[in-house]
Amino acid sequence: MLDKVELSVSGYDTAWVAMIPSPSSPETPLFPQSLNWLLQNQQNDGSWGLPHRNDLLTKDSLLTTLACVLALKQWGVGEQQTNRGFQYIESNIASALDDKQDSPIGFDIIFPHLLEQAQNLNLNLPLGGKRLETFIQKRELEIQSGWGSKSEGWKAYMAYISEGFGKSQNWEMAMKFQRKNGSLFNSPATTASAYTHINNPHCLDYLFSLLDKFGNAVPTIHPFDVYARLHMVDSLEKLGINRHFKEEIGSILEETWRMWQQEEDDIFSEPTTCAMAFRLLCLHGYNVSSDALDRFSEDKFLNTLQGYLKDVESVLELHKASQIVSHSNDSVLEELNSWTGHFLIEYLSTSSGNSHKPSNHFDHEVSFALRFPHHAYLDFILNRRSIEHYKEGDQRRTLKSSYSSLNLANKEFLLLGVEDFNHCQLAFREELDLFNRWFMESGLEKLHFPISKTKAAYSFLTVAATLTSPELREARLTWAMQGLLTCVVDDFYDVWSTEEEQINLIQLMEKWDVDADKESCSETVKILFLALKSTICESATQASEVQGRDVLNHLIQIWVDLMRSQLKEAEWFGSKHVPSIEEYERNGITSMALGPILFPIMYLVGPKLPQDVIESDESNYLFEVVSLYGRYLNDVNGYQREKEQGKFLNSISLRMIHLCGSATEEEVIETMKRKIEEKRKELLRIVSKEEGSMLPKEVKDVYWKMCRSLHLIYKKEDVIHAKEMPNEVINIRDIVLSDPIILNS
Repeated sequence: MLDKVELSVSGYDTAWVAMIPSPSSPETPLFPQSLNWLLQNQQNDGSWGLPHRNDLLTKDSLLTTLACVLALKQWGVGEQQTNRGFQYIESNIASALDDKQDSPIGFDIIFPHLLEQAQNLNLNLPLGGKRLETFIQKRELEIQSGWGSKSEGWKAYMAYISEGFGKSQNWEMAMKFQRKNGSLFNSPATTASAYTHINNPHCLDYLFSLLDKFGNAVPTIHPFDVYARLHMVDSLEKLGINRHFKEEIGSILEETWRMWQQEEDDIFSEPTTCAMAFRLLCLHGYNVSSDALDRFSEDKFLNTLQGYLKDVESVLELHKASQIVSHSNDSVLEELNSWTGHFLIEYLSTSSGNSHKPSNHFDHEVSFALRFPHHAYLDFILNRRSIEHYKEGDQRRTLKSSYSSLNLANKEFLLLGVEDFNHCQLAFREELDLFNRWFMESGLEKLHFPISKTKAAYSFLTVAATLTSPELREARLTWAMQGLLTCVVDDFYDVWSTEEEQINLIQLMEKWDVDADKESCSETVKILFLALKSTICESATQASEVQGRDVLNHLIQIWVDLMRSQLKEAEWFGSKHVPSIEEYERNGITSMALGPILFPIMYLVGPKLPQDVIESDESNYLFEVVSLYGRYLNDVNGYQREKEQGKFLNSISLRMIHLCGSATEEEVIETMKRKIEEKRKELLRIVSKEEGSMLPKEVKDVYWKMCRSLHLIYKKEDVIHAKEMPNEVINIRDIVLSDPIILNS
């Protein structure tokens, strides 16, 4: 399915191909088959162009129809079609001056030029002298507005719309933009016009190749395949159905990687395609350098056609690519992120203030990309939002003429996405029932200290929205249960226990095979131990079945290590001991409490993990990075709350103490925020790396999903400590559990 790229043919571009005279017989067309196509493909209303077009695309159909009429008139054929075309133009000519209409690129220059050509052919279009004068004035105004700059971007634009100048075009300037495939800007119309005037043989080769591929008519852009396939891969991932197409996606990315290495024009000449290729290759483990995007720095981008046109899709893709930063001090991506971000913010501001302009799919995309960068969204939330906008999306785009492609909005993908989403919702509701039953049977509600509804809700909802694959039910439930237990144990060591109870719980965990009723410990310790024991045993049984070996002792030890680290922090706080920053962070890697969640999940997501892989330097480093990332996030966003509570065991407080006033509170906070950024970049670098990695991709994906969950929990005041369920949690709950997607028939 992903192999096939479907692209509509263009009446506008085909008309320009049909106008080319034969070099050996100038009174006849070089491509009579294209002329015949025009004769046979007029719409019922007398126009040419895509059928069932949007009412706002009348300018597009006017331009296409006028080009087709001129082609027929040039060769003296199709009188009936020509007359019907004239009637359509006469009936709709007012739309050509309607600013509320969508304008094809270069319309205000090309359309008046074609009107002048019509006059030269003694075609008396009923325009009225004043209206024609208005068209000419608009044309001259646009040309003069760019003439003063003489920027490379303006020159590219002038070259792209060369057919709007004809003999008066500076063809020497225009041909500087010829590509390796012989075309100008991959535009058949521009290339046909160039061949008509200067007989460049490479232009002709390009046109012959198009007709060989598409038959009698040509599209408005070609090649298109690389962009279309990457767009499909991106759509499948956003819709949450990429797991159904692993082999096809792998083939597309392998071919893209081959083209990337060979620096082929199909990728590097277009900013949209280049940025998308960079992002997808990076995220799938290919070793691509951001240096390739330096060609689209702000000043260089402005010198491209897309830069002159202020093309939103190009800037959006460049912005999304700039978020895939896996190295500190990547100046290329940092600069790219800065200028594209400012551009998109200004675009949204202008777009929202334009009451005449209908909202389009790019508005939604831009808003989401700015609010939720790559590290900041949960998969199921993205899936929901993508499906909602995909079903409202259009297969159509407009360059110099409109075109459509099933690859840009595939109904089969949409149906599969909706089916998958609704199926997952049903599964999540069943799993929530299991989670609630586990909680009631665990005895945790009998504890003498409260377990907030927010913590319980977050424990399940963030997992469901993060680890979405239906087959990962056990992994989701384990994450949710272990996540809630880590919160409860953290509260136990932080607030609700005596030192004796803290030590007793560790002793019971180390003994393990004991009857808690016969041990000398408090009821609180007993309840906690029994809840931990039953849950760990259940997780270990499931994990052992997947791994084919016993992992119980490892899971127990992870919990013991966590409790010892939390006991150490309790002792520091009780004795007012101020640890060094290194000592605090070394202990914080464990006390962040990600081990009891991550390691069982690693065992449950599928691939076999030998003990030497679990204990490898790569595995240990990955755990260290994500734990410090979480610790820094927790400390920065919980700093004010802990400060008010008189707590000093925090990355910021300790630095303030050790720096002895040499840095302000604001400076220390900014330092920690930079450290958060550095850890996230390092985490992305590790999880994206394929070559030389011992850890399977499925395992590393879990770490990145944990990164996103941590960002959501701690991005403001850490939500997990909120007294009331925040709106954000309620919104996630509704998306994950409550609102199925219904497609309008």
